[in-house]
This record gives sequence, C-alpha cells and structure tokens, in this order.
Amino acid sequence: QVQPVESGGGLVQPGGSLRLSCVVSGSMFRLYAVGWHRQAPGKQRELVGRITSDGSPNYSDSVKGRFTISRDNAKRTVYLQMSRLKPEDTAVYYCNARGERGVQGDYWGQGTQVTVSS
Repeated sequence: QVQPVESGGGLVQPGGSLRLSCVVSGSMFRLYAVGWHRQAPGKQRELVGRITSDGSPNYSDSVKGRFTISRDNAKRTVYLQMSRLKPEDTAVYYCNARGERGVQGDYWGQGTQVTVSS
C-alpha cells in the first residue's frame, strides 16, 4: 500500500523558512515521482513542484528560486524547503506520488497547513 503522509506545516512570518516532509510508504518508493501541490482558500489546487524518480526537480514560476525539492530514497521521504515565504504562499500543501518506469498508481496525502502571517 502506497500512502504519502505530509508533516512540517505551521505558522511562519513573512520572509521566514519552513521545511515540509512527505514520507511515502511502500517498497517501490524509488520508482515514484513525488510532487508538491497547494490549495489556498477559494482557489484551485496548483502544482508547486515535482521531483522525478531519478531525482530531477522542477518548479512553478511562482516558487522558483525560493523553494527546493529533494528526496532521500533510503528514508522514503521527499522534502520541500521553503524560503523567503510570502503571505500568498499560505495554503494547504499536498504531496502526490505517481509511479514512473512502468509502475502504476497515483496517490495523495491528506495535506498540511502552511500559514504565512505576521
């Protein structure tokens, strides 16, 4: 059973930093691309960035240069390091694991709240 579980959300001041973690259960973690998405109140869910199974990250323009995605296959964990946070980064952040290289499956976590406010 593949299940992503997010953690690390909270309240942070503008300009601050926060690191989110996504632990993905299951033995085939290294064959999954993992994406971070977010949904602010009244808005559609949007892609923040994704890291492929071979470790290549990509980012949306709104977070490029401020957010960094990395993965630790031994810990079955993907990290989202967020820096220079802005109030508009406030949202529920979701982790998504999608199989690659012939592995099927698309799994979502329950989300973690990030609030950027003074």
